[in-house]
Amino acid sequence: MFSKTNAVIAVTALLAVSCVTALPRCDRDDEECRDRNMHPDLPVIPQKFQRALDGENTNEYWRNIGQEFINNKLKTAPNKNQAKNVIMFLGDGMGLTTIAAARNLLGGEEQNLSFNKFPYTGLAKTYAVDKIVPDSACTSTAYLSGVKAQEGTLGVNGNVDMGDCQAGTDRSNWVYSIAKWAQDAGKSTGVVTTTRITHASPGGVYAHIAHRDWENDQEVIVDCGTESGVEDIAYQLIKGEIGSKLDFVMGGGKHHFIDSSLYENGRRKDGLNLVDEYKKQSAKNLYIETRDELMNTDLLDYERVFGLYQDDHMLYHLETNETTNQPTLEEMTRKAIEFLSKNENGYFIFIEGGRIDLAHHQNMARIALDETVELSKAVEAAKELTNEEDTLIVVTADHSHAFSYNGYPYRGKDVFDRTPGNPDDKIPYMTLSYANGPSFEKSFNSKNGQRIDPTTVITGDKYDQYPSAMPLEDETHGGDDVAVYANGPWSHLFSGVYEQNTIPHIMGYASCLGNGLKMCSRL
Repeated sequence: MFSKTNAVIAVTALLAVSCVTALPRCDRDDEECRDRNMHPDLPVIPQKFQRALDGENTNEYWRNIGQEFINNKLKTAPNKNQAKNVIMFLGDGMGLTTIAAARNLLGGEEQNLSFNKFPYTGLAKTYAVDKIVPDSACTSTAYLSGVKAQEGTLGVNGNVDMGDCQAGTDRSNWVYSIAKWAQDAGKSTGVVTTTRITHASPGGVYAHIAHRDWENDQEVIVDCGTESGVEDIAYQLIKGEIGSKLDFVMGGGKHHFIDSSLYENGRRKDGLNLVDEYKKQSAKNLYIETRDELMNTDLLDYERVFGLYQDDHMLYHLETNETTNQPTLEEMTRKAIEFLSKNENGYFIFIEGGRIDLAHHQNMARIALDETVELSKAVEAAKELTNEEDTLIVVTADHSHAFSYNGYPYRGKDVFDRTPGNPDDKIPYMTLSYANGPSFEKSFNSKNGQRIDPTTVITGDKYDQYPSAMPLEDETHGGDDVAVYANGPWSHLFSGVYEQNTIPHIMGYASCLGNGLKMCSRL
């Protein structure tokens, strides 16, 4: 639940819902009437409310905030050092609405997530080659490899249709991620996620495949047959050109790595245990499955670290406790940076808060916002452990969601609560809602088509599903631009509005990797 701070005094009783009355309907041509009714949730006679933040009612308070921002900008000189290290954080599905709503969990809408404080911000256009609203696979290809692709494909260009087995194995269609660029330069590389490590976003680091769902060999066989030559995503992580050289890997998805005859939850059918294959590659390869192992093992004694904490996705943060023995994203981030920092040449790592997206798909706003705060903690840890003189940190999202934050709620109100007024049907509605998704059946009465009072359905449980306007098994992504936050060498280049595939080119330029190496005569 949202926790109010001492900085916010509760809205007075005068602002109760009872003070909001329905406004008169307007004739179609009566524009003045329509202007008056444009904000139907506002009280007819606005009432006075109090804030405990000293000075918010004064001109000076807000002028000082504006002046302070300008002064900070004037003091921020562009950092043109070469980036030794690059850390890319990805909030899967973390659109601007999600970011704004999540700030309330920190104590109020005036608060900031850690990356909101970064000096440079831009906007990335997320559309794919074939779709206006993208998925997490084609976007992963864009922001990691610098080339836009078709929906559902990973590490291949726009010549490959989703599910085209033959085109996906044609190496002339492959594109390589910045992780490969870093490996070629002698840097260490890693990938950390709260989803399956074979899921779409992390898969973009190391995989080349025509369908994001081909996470194990059995899924490939169903779509492509037994002689297709397609290597599944889990196989590519352990034995692929890039995956086999990753130094630090953590996430979920164990069941995609082991044959069902060798592990009761295994999904493979090729007789392989890829976890054992990894262990056999070197005595200096460490494999772990619990938080205790992660926190109590001296990782610096090993050359590579591989952690799988669940058979499927990792648990949501709100599902964990002291008995689940699963590390947080912040803990994995800290361990990753400490481990990778031993390479004098530097490192690249991709770190994903992947379950923001999965919670949104189920209309579970409470979990989605909590996962966003968890990502913020991981970013804060990375900034604490690194030096902005030689480490570029980039935080962005792959796409947005059909998620709305609306209804004129009063300052200090619980973001998970209802709005102050009622719409024309006199039934309350929530501050948070979705354009579509599985909660539709909880939102509308199938017999009479009327909305169901959401306050009778939403109880404060972490799994609460917020209202949706259209029935879908899974809520959809959004097609709006996503924010890109940057700090460190050449972070000023991330300002403006640009194509999503520009992101790795800027990271490569800042660190003299990939195509950026050709441009590094500046140094």
